[in-house]
Amino acid sequence: MSPLSVHDRALNAVRVSLKKKSLWDYERIVGSDVIDEIRSHAEVLKGLRLLQLNATAAGGGVAELLTSLVPLLRSVGLDAEWMVLPEHAEFFEVTKRFHNALQGMAYIPTDNDVASYLDQNRLSAEALTGTYDVIVTHDPQPVAVRHFAGRRGATWVWRCHIDTSEPRPEAWDVLRPYVNDYDAAVFTMREFVPPGLTIPSEKLLFVPPGIDPLSSKNRRLPRSLSEEVVSEFGIDTRRPLLTQVSRFDPWKDPIGVIRIYRELKKRHPALQLALVGFMAHDDPEAWRIYASLESEIAGDADAYVFTNLDGVGSLEVNAFQRVSDVVVQKSIREGFGLVVSEAIWKETPVVAGDTGGIPLQM
Repeated sequence: MSPLSVHDRALNAVRVSLKKKSLWDYERIVGSDVIDEIRSHAEVLKGLRLLQLNATAAGGGVAELLTSLVPLLRSVGLDAEWMVLPEHAEFFEVTKRFHNALQGMAYIPTDNDVASYLDQNRLSAEALTGTYDVIVTHDPQPVAVRHFAGRRGATWVWRCHIDTSEPRPEAWDVLRPYVNDYDAAVFTMREFVPPGLTIPSEKLLFVPPGIDPLSSKNRRLPRSLSEEVVSEFGIDTRRPLLTQVSRFDPWKDPIGVIRIYRELKKRHPALQLALVGFMAHDDPEAWRIYASLESEIAGDADAYVFTNLDGVGSLEVNAFQRVSDVVVQKSIREGFGLVVSEAIWKETPVVAGDTGGIPLQM
């Protein structure tokens, strides 16, 4: 069943249906002291009505985080919900350009781009009829919802998952007034705070994300099962394998990974390459990059591009990360890069870009 199983027309958004999780299942990993501390903090917040709002329920780090976080919040007594914006192709084209511009890519928003962006945020805000104590919006896609919705008796928090340390001013000038409407903002690192924020410094929080070791993507798999899963995709598990798991995004530099693979293959002819990604609903650019990768590796029987459309889900990613001889994350810009922690957790050697939140993990 798709996680987008309940459509809430009253909110003009999709309420994400989630599995149950229990905080206490993690005691054997983090210890009883950590669990007791979390329970103590949660006791004060019991019954808090919390909404998490983002662009998509699958295909990126934000969705992956919320898939685990929201059920865990519920397990300690918070009334937590997760909703995603309705799919709108033009809107997602524009928000992808804003997303890239916040990380430094050249982009001057047109009047039509700005109008499309604000119209969708306004429509989402007008249809937001729920009652919440705290509303958390994630990344640039829904950032203007706070402006159009008004306070609604809630505390509003913007959670930024990307490196916004050097945003393109033309794009940031459009978004900055809407970010400044928020009561607080959360960044992965202090260095990511963009210029010109008027949110009080004491309301700027710095919280690196983390993986869920009990998710299907990270739980232990027997080596034999991992090899069986990977071999079904044509990989020869007796030969060395270089893998990058990431969205098909220019900041992950997948073409650069192919060039590295080709250089290594001159010295290691048996080497294989797997580029593993997920096609997210809010990322139309991914299709164009996917096509360029397929063209780039055409004719190379040892190089592969796999997506969820090929049957690659969380279990398969888990297996690829365990079977690989080296996992690479060749990021040029990176908010955090959860896949780095995932591979390290599985005791697989990792080579990664020295950028953003990656050094926090390495």
